[in-house]
Amino acid sequence: MNESASDEKFLDCPFASIQKVVRGKWSMAILYFLSQRVLRFGELNRKMLMVTQAYLTKELRLLEEYGLVNRKVYPPVPSKVEHALTPLGEKSLPVLKAWENFAVDYQDYQA
Repeated sequence: MNESASDEKFLDCPFASIQKVVRGKWSMAILYFLSQRVLRFGELNRKMLMVTQAYLTKELRLLEEYGLVNRKVYPPVPSKVEHALTPLGEKSLPVLKAWENFAVDYQDYQA
C-alpha cells in the first residue's frame, strides 16, 4: 500500500504500521478465527454474528490487501470461497496468542 503524507510521520514507529494493518474493529478476531483453520465466508460470518456481511467483507479485503489473508475461489457451481492465513499472516500467530492470553487475564481482572 502507498504511504500517505500522514503515514510518513510514523515511518520510524513499527507499531504504527501494524496498527494500520489491524485498525479494523474486527481484524484481530478474524485473524484469531483463521488461525484455527481455513474457513468459508459463511462459517466465519456465523462465528461473528455481531458483524454484518458487508463489514466482514470489507475487513477481509483489507486483510487480503495487506497480505495477511488469502481468498481462494473454487470454480464449480455453486462456487466455494475459502479464507486462510498467508505465510505472513501465520507469522502473526505468536503475537495473537500473546494478545489472547492478555485478553483472558484482562477479563479476569474486570470480573
